Amino acid sequence: MKRFIPFLVFIALAVFLYLGLYLNPREVPSPFIGKPAPDFRLPVIGEPGRMFSPQEARGRVWLLNVWAPWCVSCRQEHPMLMQLKAAGVAIYGLNWKDKDGEAAALLARQGNPYVLTVDDRDGRVGIDYGVTGTPETFVIDKGGVIRMKHVGPITPQVWEKKFAPLMKELDA
Repeated sequence: MKRFIPFLVFIALAVFLYLGLYLNPREVPSPFIGKPAPDFRLPVIGEPGRMFSPQEARGRVWLLNVWAPWCVSCRQEHPMLMQLKAAGVAIYGLNWKDKDGEAAALLARQGNPYVLTVDDRDGRVGIDYGVTGTPETFVIDKGGVIRMKHVGPITPQVWEKKFAPLMKELDA
């Protein structure tokens, strides 16, 4: 019996590796799904003296888009976010680790897809949300619970496949 143990371990490992071939590496599971969105209070970019907390967005389904002016993928995502804003989607921006304070100027030049953008200069709020890079987008329901995390830019295909059905369900 002892000589079959290495063979059984090999078979188990082979099964796990085989199943891993069919997983999407861009789908990062988040331990926050189904849990209340971490609370924070950060300054709003372009509105001196104003602070924002996610509690202010309660009662509506909204997106928290984590982005940065230095992020190339965020710039690729920007036109799609502008389309979503035009369609009435509530998107709040979390400007992550923008040490140079370039966000306001960039949004003035390129257009602002956000209801508002807060400045997470030291990245602490991003850490609370489990952010690993930019862009990342969270869907937050009317009760303030995270329902989805998407890593990478939102494209029209991603919006139609992942976001739109969930947003429709949560808005009902």
